[in-house]
Amino acid sequence: MEITSTNELDAANDSAYDRIAEVKAFEDSKLGVKGLFDSGVTKIPRMFYSVNLDSTNSSPSDSNLSVPVIDLQGIHKTSAQLAEVVDKIRSSCQTWGFFQVINHGIAVDVLDEMIDGIRRFHEQDGEVRKHFYTRDIDKKVRYFSNGSLFRDPAANWRDTVTFAMSPDPPNPDELPQVCRDIVTEYSKKVQALGGIIFKLLSEALDLNPSYLNELDCAEHHYILGHYAPACPEPELTMGTTKHTDADFITILLQDQIGGLQVFHENQWIDVAPIHGALVINIGDLLQLMTNDRFISVYHRVLSSHIGPRISVASFYMNLTTFDRTSKVYGPIKELLSDENPPIYREVTMKEFLAPYFTKGLDRGRSSLLAFKL
Repeated sequence: MEITSTNELDAANDSAYDRIAEVKAFEDSKLGVKGLFDSGVTKIPRMFYSVNLDSTNSSPSDSNLSVPVIDLQGIHKTSAQLAEVVDKIRSSCQTWGFFQVINHGIAVDVLDEMIDGIRRFHEQDGEVRKHFYTRDIDKKVRYFSNGSLFRDPAANWRDTVTFAMSPDPPNPDELPQVCRDIVTEYSKKVQALGGIIFKLLSEALDLNPSYLNELDCAEHHYILGHYAPACPEPELTMGTTKHTDADFITILLQDQIGGLQVFHENQWIDVAPIHGALVINIGDLLQLMTNDRFISVYHRVLSSHIGPRISVASFYMNLTTFDRTSKVYGPIKELLSDENPPIYREVTMKEFLAPYFTKGLDRGRSSLLAFKL
């Protein structure tokens, strides 16, 4: 995927272009990408141009590569069925860093209503949305467009509403009325599922099943509801730039439009939507803790003429430790040996997150490299 004409490339590199002014005007509108879409734009603003887009290494349509799909139905039945699920999760985390789960315990109607709730939030009157627009990370409910808008070289074609849901959820009256009930219900369901996933991950690491939960990996989760309207020029921008996640794990609910891709075996592989499934991916922090046994991999979302595309990402990470220098994370000692020495040093959460807050979404290379011994 590339800029489609010389004129457009020249425009993107025009030294007279004042990107800062364009970004500021966009930010000041507090209406996000949805506001641009509602205005009827047929050309996207230059601030969204991504001149380094590349889809030439996407998997061919007849590729037999696909992100593993794991059925959790048997985990509470026999030990043999549990062991089979754990083996599949271990293999997926070591080779893909991604897998999808079905029969995970959250009803399909809850998933569908959560997608609809995020849609309702983003499609309500702009003056109502503005009330929630902020970049104050201390707010438990935030609406914004592009979390690193002022640091990334190109904006992504999407808006986001976030909810800091555990361990201290917002007061009910802090949540937007149009999605209050479903956000509360979904949060409880995905919190419980997170505990189950961390139990299975612990077993996949040959640790005590409660190991990761005892480290409070599932205690804190943040819900991000993404909304990407139909894009008039999807060949010029991204829905989400190539990146890795900074957390322990992410649990993603996506609608049926598609566009999510994971980088695997030097090519981009579509993560095909499965109605009722949830996508799980390993974050950078868990890769560090597992000493590279589990991998955090690049993924991205393509823009499309079709929309809106809606997704709900639940990030598991304790941001309350961000300013606490005493809380450190490092390779799990039970996984280390003379044959498997530590690859990474111990880091505080503040130090670990610094590259994500200073360099934006696409950092060019894994931030884990900075913490290697």
